[in-house]
Amino acid sequence: MRSDVIKVTAGGEGMETALREVEQVIKYKGLTGKNALHLRLLTEETMGLMRSVTGEKEGEFWIEDKDGTFQLHLRTWTRMDSQKRDQLISVSSRGRNESARGIMGRLRDFFDRGADDDVATLNPMMTQGLFEHTSTPTLDWEWSLVQYQQNVSAAAARNDSEAREAWDELEKSVVAHVADDVKVYIRGDKVDMVIVKKMN
Repeated sequence: MRSDVIKVTAGGEGMETALREVEQVIKYKGLTGKNALHLRLLTEETMGLMRSVTGEKEGEFWIEDKDGTFQLHLRTWTRMDSQKRDQLISVSSRGRNESARGIMGRLRDFFDRGADDDVATLNPMMTQGLFEHTSTPTLDWEWSLVQYQQNVSAAAARNDSEAREAWDELEKSVVAHVADDVKVYIRGDKVDMVIVKKMN
């Protein structure tokens, strides 16, 4: 099953429609209790990420499911070059990106940067889950929450202070606790995030 595709914007357009669509999916699939709550929470977190991106970005949101595994998709296209991003941040109240903390704030950087040459210069911990696809012409970068968690855990065990901070962020993250994985795919000026949730 694939839900309707909902247009959403960083300014909030379409987000209420997306949340209503999720309620329809929950009802149609007969989800109750914790399963329904988790799907709602993940959708709310996805909409929160969309609100936090820099600039007037547009995107698409939809849900797919197969054999009890749900995928929440968020796709954007608008490319934000480094100069424009810095200009927008400079006019914020404190002259810095307020949303860069936490795992969802850090994921937002992928949506801001697209396939900019500096995507690999993200916070060093975020690149722990980032893979470059030099041999795949249609895919530039891929990031996985599961791989990121494994790498951060290993680095934290070595008493890396930055890794310990990143682990604390994961411990506080709704998405990290509820989702089975989060994948980010970057293809040129298109960024796709897929949140995977297996229902019990």
